[in-house]
Amino acid sequence: MDHTDPRSIGAQIQMRMPYLTPLETRVVEGMTGRTDLDRTTALRQVSGDAGVSDAMVVKIAKKLGFAGFRDFREALVIYRQTDVASLHSEISPDDSSADIIRKVFQTSMQALEETMSIIDVAAFDRAADLLHGAGQRDFYGVGGSAQIARDVAHKFLRIGLRASVQDDPHMMLMSASLLGPADVAVAFSHSGTTSNVIEAARLARQQGARVIAVTNYSTSPLSELADIALCSTAQGSPLLGENAAARIAQLNIMDAIFVAVAQRDLNRSEAQLARTRNAVETKRRR
Repeated sequence: MDHTDPRSIGAQIQMRMPYLTPLETRVVEGMTGRTDLDRTTALRQVSGDAGVSDAMVVKIAKKLGFAGFRDFREALVIYRQTDVASLHSEISPDDSSADIIRKVFQTSMQALEETMSIIDVAAFDRAADLLHGAGQRDFYGVGGSAQIARDVAHKFLRIGLRASVQDDPHMMLMSASLLGPADVAVAFSHSGTTSNVIEAARLARQQGARVIAVTNYSTSPLSELADIALCSTAQGSPLLGENAAARIAQLNIMDAIFVAVAQRDLNRSEAQLARTRNAVETKRRR
């Protein structure tokens, strides 16, 4: 990950924060909240203010994906010097409609920019290859995640690729039990901890199917279970929640996956899309 890109810096910290201990979280929040942070801020100063050892601060920096304290400090300085860190604004009672529109759109744009900056292109290509070659494609998700699953399954069906969507826990398990080595399950969970989705994904793996996780956290249980993890990143807000911005980022990830899959056999995809459109138009005229 590029530590000179402010978009990826924020995303890197954010994705790993849920998996820190309360003490570690307090140390990170103390460091990120410092108004006097610069390239001369000493490790002993940070550890002393937090009431922990120097080794603890270094350990936390490494858990967040940095080489050590200096690498973490440098990344935070870069992040703080840009507009990226201040893009996310809370909703105020005094906000005008124009303010609300700007803040909501900026939250989504930030999620898209940061997600684009952290996408693992190699993982993306493997996911597209698996989905292109699969016999059956199962999409699992509940709540808002199910809406993303329905959207992408609809697109695959339009180009003639078999796909099914399951949002009921029992239906997920029944469908997963029918998968085999030639099939792929795509599991959607913002938190990566949705038990029903994890159980279905685990069963799909046991049946020999490949599993692709779409989640907001790279170190979540779902990510660790999957063969491939495609991660969004979104801060959201107490009012909007993370899910709102993450949903937009995940929709874009899956739109890109869909295009990549279609591209692998573009002539056939375009021909099938035309047949699908004709069939729908014929039905409408009746």
